Amino acid sequence: MRHITKNFGLAGVIFLLSSLAQAATITGTVKGPDGAPFMGAFVQALNTMTKITVNVLSHKDGKYRVDNLPAGEYELRIRAIGYQADPRLGVNLKASQKLSSDCQLQRGTVRWRDLTLYQGEHLLPNLTGKEMMFGPTATGGRDAPCQICHGFQSRMASTVRDEAGWRDRVEYMRSAMHPQLRITDEQENRMVSFLTALFSENSVLPKSPADLPQYKDLVRTYDQGAMNIVYVEYDLAGPNRMPWSAAPDKDGIVWMPFYGKQNKIGRLDPVTGETKEFTVPNTDTALVHSAFPAPDGSVWGAEFGANKLARLDPQTGEITEYQDAYLPGKEGTTQGGSKHTVRVGTDGIAWSSGFPVSRFEPKTGEFKHFEDVTYGVTLDKDNNCWFTEYSAAGKIGRIDAKTLKEQTWTPPTDGRKIYSRRIQVDADGTIWFSESDGGQIGHFDPKTETFKQYQLPGPNPSPYAMNLDRDHHVWYSSEYLDEVGRLDPATGKVVEYPFPHNEITSREYFLDAKGRMWYATPANNKVGYFYLAGN
Repeated sequence: MRHITKNFGLAGVIFLLSSLAQAATITGTVKGPDGAPFMGAFVQALNTMTKITVNVLSHKDGKYRVDNLPAGEYELRIRAIGYQADPRLGVNLKASQKLSSDCQLQRGTVRWRDLTLYQGEHLLPNLTGKEMMFGPTATGGRDAPCQICHGFQSRMASTVRDEAGWRDRVEYMRSAMHPQLRITDEQENRMVSFLTALFSENSVLPKSPADLPQYKDLVRTYDQGAMNIVYVEYDLAGPNRMPWSAAPDKDGIVWMPFYGKQNKIGRLDPVTGETKEFTVPNTDTALVHSAFPAPDGSVWGAEFGANKLARLDPQTGEITEYQDAYLPGKEGTTQGGSKHTVRVGTDGIAWSSGFPVSRFEPKTGEFKHFEDVTYGVTLDKDNNCWFTEYSAAGKIGRIDAKTLKEQTWTPPTDGRKIYSRRIQVDADGTIWFSESDGGQIGHFDPKTETFKQYQLPGPNPSPYAMNLDRDHHVWYSSEYLDEVGRLDPATGKVVEYPFPHNEITSREYFLDAKGRMWYATPANNKVGYFYLAGN
């Protein structure tokens, strides 16, 4: 079986290289309603068979270029907020064909679902219940109950419901997310009141947020240098999969945890776009939060809602679960125990963040617990475990793989709340981490035990997903601004890039062997990778 799998992978690589050698190209110019070149419109080429979409941006001169398209049928669409254009359907590309397709935009409507979280927080009225969408959690962090999985755009602003309809949806959320959420009846009433006031037939909102005078001051603009990013995205097998991340293994296959009630781990073939799903044995809501390809070829999952680790054998499809113990009196809740993000070292030991950090020895089936309330976790070359603490202080820590001694460090806060999230180890052994509420990228040198922090641009940078590329640039997702950023540590310069959807909600970034950065956008039910054209 292993031999067959390897041959299949080689055939896929040969197919890919052959197709790229004969790949088609689409070029053209995007113009605005006045006929002038339009910068910053997303041109999206969807392959109707594979459901793979390539997203590129129009440049200052309005020109765009979509490269490396396999032969097949495509749909061409334009996305520019506040504008519209007719799609071009049934575009049949032959191998090596060069097609030209120009587009002129017409004025359209800015919709409430087009907003970023930052814009929505400022433009939505301050009615009772708004704090359930944008207010702090019980732990004091940014995420309100309505933002744990998604924002308001795709699940709320895109739908019109009456009070009964919104109550049904809120009660569904309470049921589906019961291990994590503890919403009282009074809180439900506030949420239903707010949603009904905004997103019903009798909405208090104007037709478009652009009708509000403060809207124009909240619109973000991007430099010409940000137009060279390319996003390649994959539609998933079914609706509402809520992919939390997309992690490529050593053969290029991508593994995805599906959050919510799906209780699945997904497998994506990036060449064909085909997905396969594996269901974890847990019968209640598992909330699969993380999926990580281990060095031995297995895939490990973290079940946040069940306080379990899961080991998937890709050859057989068999999943083995390992249950950790809960705190007495808090059984079945994430407050009593949870598995958040999992990493597996070359020694086969599985480490997971959550409540608390845990070390799992597969040979003995034993868990050992360390620091409380942790978020990100990663391993260095010696299999030492590094983690972040999701708190105002935003501490980072290390657990020695041999001695199991734990040590933590507190970054400078300057009085601000940090709430550190993702953490990565650079090639030189130094540590990078995202300060979600602090709006910074933090750097820590374990040898000198010193910190350096890089302030990110924008009114609410909110870095979440984070990783480093081959050139040691730090890439991050901005949760509230719906954009991707790249920090050059050598100069401190940050380039901000637009994202092809609202509600980015990316949790983790993974770099593959080709230098592509993989991501998931759960609210949009897609996974993909991005790279800079010309690199």
